[in-house]
Amino acid sequence: MFRLESCAETSMKTLFITGATGGLGRLCVQALSASGRWTVFAAGRNPGKLEALGRLPRVVPVKMDILAEASVREAREFVRERAGSLDAIAHMAGASSFVSLVEGKGLAELSALMELNLIGAARINQAFFDLLARDGSDGVLPGRSAGRIIHCSSEAGWMKTQPFAGPYYASKHALEAYNDSLRRELMFLGIPVIVLRPGSFDTELTRSVQDDFSRVEAGTALYRDVLSRMKPLMLWELTRRNDPERFVRVFMRALEAPRPRISYKVGTGP
Repeated sequence: MFRLESCAETSMKTLFITGATGGLGRLCVQALSASGRWTVFAAGRNPGKLEALGRLPRVVPVKMDILAEASVREAREFVRERAGSLDAIAHMAGASSFVSLVEGKGLAELSALMELNLIGAARINQAFFDLLARDGSDGVLPGRSAGRIIHCSSEAGWMKTQPFAGPYYASKHALEAYNDSLRRELMFLGIPVIVLRPGSFDTELTRSVQDDFSRVEAGTALYRDVLSRMKPLMLWELTRRNDPERFVRVFMRALEAPRPRISYKVGTGP
């Protein structure tokens, strides 16, 4: 299941990142590898993309299903055996959708996105937390940890919710609430919890929303006229070309700043 590769350079910092095979996640892994400052445990589900990441210097691929408790536990044990501890956890795994809340599969999408975008992050944080908070000897040192947690939310996490994007907005609003509560809890242990709020980037996620729109438009009995009028605006929003390198720079700043901000927006409004 895993490529067994030791973390030989113990002076480096060590990161566990989910969603490593996605568009922005993959770019972050590549930047971390190129920096020479991090050993990266890059987690994802796509074997081919994981194999490609594993060819990068200081990147250890981890095949993991964030939705499966057993898979998460197995990944945690692998990281513990290879690294012993972590300096950071970054959450890049996530998905979006375009769906009606009253017609079609809205309830199923709401459940699925809550499980992936919210519960998945919480599952990882709980499973890996002892690796992040340990002092390298025999326990947690309240107020003295150097580790940090980064959640990738979205502009949907703080903006007013939009029609046909209810499951996505609900999951990101929930992630922001979870992030803030965890941040206020872990500040007593000296562990920063940071949220990133990217706007629209050209990734697999935005392309999947376009596919969802086409399916909803073809199958709706209630919103055909509404969707026809919405379509130009939605396509304009989804095809905006924010430079993904902007996101990578902000991600690196959140990861490495001695005093990171609570939140970072990139490619979105003020």
